[in-house]
Formats: sequence, structure tokens, C-alpha cells
Amino acid sequence: MDFLYQHALKPILFKFHPDLMHDLFVNIGELVGRFAPLRVLFGSFYNYHGTDISKAVDGITYRTPIILSAGFDADGRLTQILPTLAFGGEEIGSVTAHPCEGNPKPHLKRLIRNKSIVVYKGLRNAGVDALIKKLARTLRIPGFVLGISIARTNEPESSTDVEAGIRDYVDSFKKLNATHTGDYYTINISCPNAYTGETFIDPALFAQLMPRLAEVPHTKPVYIKMPINIPWEQFEKLLAIADENAAQGVIIGNLNKNYTHLTYPEDAPKEFRGGLSGRPTFALSNELIRKTRERYGKRFTIIGTGGIFTPEDALAKFAAGADLVQLVSGMIFEGPGLMRAICERYAQYHNSGAGVVS
Repeated sequence: MDFLYQHALKPILFKFHPDLMHDLFVNIGELVGRFAPLRVLFGSFYNYHGTDISKAVDGITYRTPIILSAGFDADGRLTQILPTLAFGGEEIGSVTAHPCEGNPKPHLKRLIRNKSIVVYKGLRNAGVDALIKKLARTLRIPGFVLGISIARTNEPESSTDVEAGIRDYVDSFKKLNATHTGDYYTINISCPNAYTGETFIDPALFAQLMPRLAEVPHTKPVYIKMPINIPWEQFEKLLAIADENAAQGVIIGNLNKNYTHLTYPEDAPKEFRGGLSGRPTFALSNELIRKTRERYGKRFTIIGTGGIFTPEDALAKFAAGADLVQLVSGMIFEGPGLMRAICERYAQYHNSGAGVVS
């Protein structure tokens, strides 16, 4: 099946615009996921069936240590099909307090030679109320973890209003906790594709946001989605604020805004129009994971994401200090068998005691 994807299906799919392909696959995935026999069929090809590699993190058990990153399934439509692809969970969203149309299309552009996708969605989603209703009427697959990423509504009207931004985060956080929707929450402060910019990567403003979130009654883990294009000194200040406000962990990290990090920068848009996923995030992410683990020891759960295209890439994240990993671009470029391959390699090291898995 992996050979079929790489040599037959992928060449055809990559002839079509990625916006179209993304919408098509979400529609198909949602439809297929509704039928148990089709889920079993997909699972026979792509699910992991080896030795136990489950992992308990912050009181949540993941069947496998691989999570689908936020951004692919913004409205929680794929919760039934993804468990058949060897994922231990997915992060839905980012969701916002109000429905959001996102940025003008195109939202996606493949940079094939760079193993990257330019992402310019601008937080397009149906809003937190719609997500809560959707998940309430959707069958939960036992053992599959649902995280929810929360961001500020992307609208020009409030782009300079810090207080409005804080209320936006708090409103979503309150509603999700009040309805017990999801298993963990991620506070996305680092989306590079919004009118508001990355307001809350400013430590002074992040220090205003976090206490307000901490006031909301909650019992589920809270993680912070971190930027990767800021100096370590600023990154460390954000970590300190997260620590002071009892965040359980960090996700390292978000898209790369620096087009000069591309191997073939001439393939990118001439002007900045979206962050870079995939390979351009790999080294930056790994270095920040390593520094965070060295600085804070086991204080933070670290979820590593960015540039995972092979099992060895995933193991590099674990070796740097990640507890779990997330991916999207690798699945698109390498096919739905990638997650199973990572699980198989992870099991080899995990069971051999090789010491490279945190």
C-alpha cells in the first residue's frame, strides 16, 4: 500500500491544487469514518498491531505516541477515521470563539522540492459552539485522544485590541471546559497567518493572558503552542510564564515564518503569505525541544512537531526530549503508512531499551 501511494496515487493527487485535495480528503475521511466495516478495512492496512507502545502523559493514555497536528481537521470531522491510521490522538482546530472565514484563498501551496507546504488558512473554522455540538453527536472511538487547539478569532476589527483577544481565548476555554469537550487543550499563541499577528508571543501580553485562563475552572491538561522563530531569551520568558501559571506542557512548535530556511527559497511566494510546514521546521523544533528539556527537566510535557517524514525523524524528536509527537505534512508527502512505520520503529527502540525514547 505504501508503494501504491508513492508511485501511483501521489503523482496523481499532486497534480491537483492542495486546497481541493485537502477538502476532498476531509470529506472522504468523514464519510468513511461513519461505517465500521470501512474503518476495519482501513485499519487492516494502516493501523499498528504490534507490541504495546501506549504511553500515559498527564493522566491521559495514548495508544500510540503519535498525534495529528492541529490545522488539518479544524472542525473535528475526522475523529472516527484517524484511529485506523495508527494515530493515538488528534488535535482539533484551531478553534475560535466566533466562526472564522480565514484568509483569502489559496490556503495551501506545495513546495515539493523543499518537502514543505505553505499554510495560509488564517484559522478558518466554524467556531467553538459548532465544534461542541459536532463532537457531542459524534461517536467517540475508545482510546483515541482528542485535544483541542484554541486560538483568537482572526478578524481585522479587533486586531489591535488585546483585551478583546484575551476574552476570545477565555470564552472558548470556558465553553469547552463547561461541556467537558475534549481531553486536553492547547492555547495557540503562535499562528503566523492572522490579522492579529502573534500578539501573545510578547511575554508582557502572554503574562496577561495566562492568569485569565487560569481563573477558568478546569481539570484537563493545558499546553501552549510555541513559536519557533523567536530568540531563545524570549522563548524562555514564555516558558517561565507558562510555568508560573501551571500549564502542563508545551507544543514545539508552530510554522516557520522564515523563507530563507528553505533549500529552494525561489519556490516560495515572493511575499510572505503563510508559514512553512514540514522540513523547514525540523531543526528549529528539535533545538528548542532540547533546550526546553535541559532547562526545565521533567517539569513540562513536551509534544514535538515539525518535519517528521520518516521513523528516524520521529525518533530524533523523542531523543531531543519530546514525550509525544505530532505531524501533518509527513502524512501528506509520505502517505498514510507513515504513522504505522513510526510505531513499528518506536516499538523496536522502546522494547530494546536503547535509551533514545524519553
